[in-house]
Amino acid sequence: MTTLPTGRGPSPRDPASPRGRGAAPSGAPSPRAAWHLGANAVVAAWLALFVAGTLVHPFVPAARWLLVHLLLLGAVSNAVVIWSGHFAASVLRLPESDRGTPAVLRLALLNAGAAAVVGGMLAGTWPVVLVGGTAVAGAVAAHAVHLVRLLRRALPARFSATVRYYVAASALLPAGAALGVVMARGGLSGGSAARLLVAHELVNLLGWVGLTVAGTLVTLWPTMLRTRVADGAEKAARTALPVLVAGLAAAVGAALLGPPPLAAAGVAAYAVGLAVAAAPWVREARARPPRSFATWSVAAGCAWLAGSLAALAGILLTAPSWAAVAERVPSLTAPLAAGWIAQVLLGALSFLVPVVLGGGPAAVRAAAAELDRAWVARLVAADAALLVCVLPVPGTVRVVASTVLLATLVAFLVLLVRTVVRGRRERRGRRGAAPAGAAPQAAPRPGPAGPDRHRVLGGAAAGLAAVVLAVAAGGALDVRSLPALPREAAVPADGADGVGVAPTGRTTTVTVTVRGMRFSPDTVEVPAGNRLVIEVRNAGTDRHDLVLETGARTGRLDPGERQSLDAGVVGRDLEGWCSVVGHRQAGMVLAVRATGPGNGSPGGGGAGSGGGDGSAGADGHSGHSRHGTGGTAPRGAAGSAAGAFDPMAEPAAGFAARDAQLPPAADGPGPRVHRRTLTVEEVEREVAPGVRQTLWTFGGTAPGPVLRGRVGDTFEITLVNDGSIGHSVDFHAGALAPDRPMRTIGPGQSLTYRFTATRSGVWMYHCSTMPMSLHIANGMFGAVVVDPPDLPSVDREYLLVQSEMYLGRQGGTADADKLAAEEPDAVVFNGYAGQYSHDPLTARVGERVRVWVLDAGPNRSSAFHVVGGQFDTVYEEGAYRLRPDGPGSGGAQVLGLVPASGGFVELSFPEAGTYPFVSHVMADAERGALGAFAVTR
Repeated sequence: MTTLPTGRGPSPRDPASPRGRGAAPSGAPSPRAAWHLGANAVVAAWLALFVAGTLVHPFVPAARWLLVHLLLLGAVSNAVVIWSGHFAASVLRLPESDRGTPAVLRLALLNAGAAAVVGGMLAGTWPVVLVGGTAVAGAVAAHAVHLVRLLRRALPARFSATVRYYVAASALLPAGAALGVVMARGGLSGGSAARLLVAHELVNLLGWVGLTVAGTLVTLWPTMLRTRVADGAEKAARTALPVLVAGLAAAVGAALLGPPPLAAAGVAAYAVGLAVAAAPWVREARARPPRSFATWSVAAGCAWLAGSLAALAGILLTAPSWAAVAERVPSLTAPLAAGWIAQVLLGALSFLVPVVLGGGPAAVRAAAAELDRAWVARLVAADAALLVCVLPVPGTVRVVASTVLLATLVAFLVLLVRTVVRGRRERRGRRGAAPAGAAPQAAPRPGPAGPDRHRVLGGAAAGLAAVVLAVAAGGALDVRSLPALPREAAVPADGADGVGVAPTGRTTTVTVTVRGMRFSPDTVEVPAGNRLVIEVRNAGTDRHDLVLETGARTGRLDPGERQSLDAGVVGRDLEGWCSVVGHRQAGMVLAVRATGPGNGSPGGGGAGSGGGDGSAGADGHSGHSRHGTGGTAPRGAAGSAAGAFDPMAEPAAGFAARDAQLPPAADGPGPRVHRRTLTVEEVEREVAPGVRQTLWTFGGTAPGPVLRGRVGDTFEITLVNDGSIGHSVDFHAGALAPDRPMRTIGPGQSLTYRFTATRSGVWMYHCSTMPMSLHIANGMFGAVVVDPPDLPSVDREYLLVQSEMYLGRQGGTADADKLAAEEPDAVVFNGYAGQYSHDPLTARVGERVRVWVLDAGPNRSSAFHVVGGQFDTVYEEGAYRLRPDGPGSGGAQVLGLVPASGGFVELSFPEAGTYPFVSHVMADAERGALGAFAVTR
């Protein structure tokens, strides 16, 4: 292994050298090596948890928060504490005092605190988060004290500025932890929560991690390159540190007290400090260019940091408020976490682990070669995949690209484990074979010059090809975003509309702009015989397209996109529309009028004549796409879900109804913070025996996941759109301006919706993207139960959400025409017709049963009634209408609800038997809004 290169000759205190005090003979594990292998196993374990969390994140609450903290709080914080202590002792030329009992206790406290923070957040138990955050802050504060003591013991050293970077970083982490604990407590207004979030991220990312990385690279970077430290590097480091700290302080202060542009100035100052520190690093890289995974990974990480800082400054300069900053900053999570921090960490580990394993120059080179396997392909694949993830691509493409990125991390972990296992095995073999008194091996020679040009180009091509293939596969899986037209409608545009009219040879070009749910203008004129070119521009907030009845069409256009549609020669009036399900019914139609004597339309041509509905069905494509009408076939037609629906049909053997039991609100004093990720998914489900429907869902089910809490609790919801059209979410349980949190987001995007429950009740949440009725009818709704104060306990609690189904073709989406006509095929509880008749709810005689009911609509009212039962408690829309301890001897027979209202009833069953329940709007009960209680002794 090399010694630390300096401008004045080699030093025996290389921060990564296996030689020096405490070194063991070649072939024997040194105490230092054993310590570092054990300590860094903790880092690898956190990385493995990060990989596991990535695989199961759709099923985990607060998934984004969890993944970020598994990486940063777990893996990175451990690596910072472990290696900053080691490097501090090395540059100060002191014995390695960072691996005794105090160091073990600090690491144990850090990991116990990190585990408590993660567990407390997932469980929504703030006191556990408080304890965990305090432990993390205490461990790092103790580490800072240790570093200060090292500085005081040491003689003046050339690179003591590195240790000051570590001290500054360690002093900042407790402040960042405190901000995180305050946020976890909840109960903050939107503006305050946004300020704390940005300040928390600035302190932890740019302070705790950023200063540590900057201080380490002063000496580690030239060591990795096997070159001398550039002249003036130590001076640049000393100059940069106060600039970095001042810039960070200005940014954090502005985040807490000032406007966003002021914070941008602080970020710019921080970037200037980094540039000062990094100038020698650039000279060192020019003197000896990177030639390994370790060096290129660190270089790539620094490039991602530079881009992220520029993007952060841009966000701060352009955002109108801190709430807007908090909405936009998550877009930098991947570049900072995966692009910068993870790549620097993996690069450093791939250089340091072979050194720690030791065993002589040959063994170090062999271990480094093992970790460098296919490194060019891995590095190119990782960075190209990350670049795809940060671009505005469809959700499926982003998921596939992130899978490639995850695979490169898994590959590194596999190589790391193989390297460690092989190194220890070979060391044991050498120890058994080494003769007594054998001379120690010579100092290692510089490593190989690096892979040849052909291998580099081949590896880069392989990595890039992997990403290109993944993106292509993601695009193929995302074809649902471009619904197919029926074969008979897809006629050639050229001349298709000009039958019977002589082409003039001229072209008419018009611009049509999408505004809201309308085309503007909604009528265009073209002289008969002219070729028509329509420039379509989407100025709305959702995805749209334009389809003409002839089959000419645009692709799906995201907000801000534009595309030309060549309609060919026009000889008659034509109709066009947006083919996104429900948009045509909501008014997104375009009339093309052929003017002049050559008009081939009957009667001279009115808009939409000439077969406007004859070929493409109600949404322009006969339901051949999952974003078609869902099938407008008449009841009883082949392939019609409505025709297959029989309210009296029996489900298949082994049918199990959706669990209607309502879990109790979490116990414990004080308000809680409930974090949940709602992922928009398009899934095909059975909604009645033999009837299947493609649903748009929150989390794969309709209704979506049930949320429950108490007055004063805070709900932090991350909406992730993995669908193929725009969606949004509106929580009735929160009172706040809807402009930003309820906005429509496109495929692949996400937003965070935060509200505090100030009033009790059972509240609806739903997609509010237009046409709202269709998004609700297609499954995008759910319930939030906020307990009234002093709600008494009962023996059993159930939740029933009533909704309507407008069935089209089998496996299709809801029929927008039936919805517009308010003609449901089925009315159901919890998403399946009559399911609790086939699999009844249970109770025992004399037990007190509470039934919460929410009418999600979108159009039909509910009259919840239990046959043979009487309600002694009725709670409707936030108030008790009837209580058992109230005046008189009255009871209630029905809970009447209009769409979007809810409440609960309580009753006891006097004897064993089957007690049906229905919506007493009897036509709806006969459509499937019924079930039963099976009561036993």
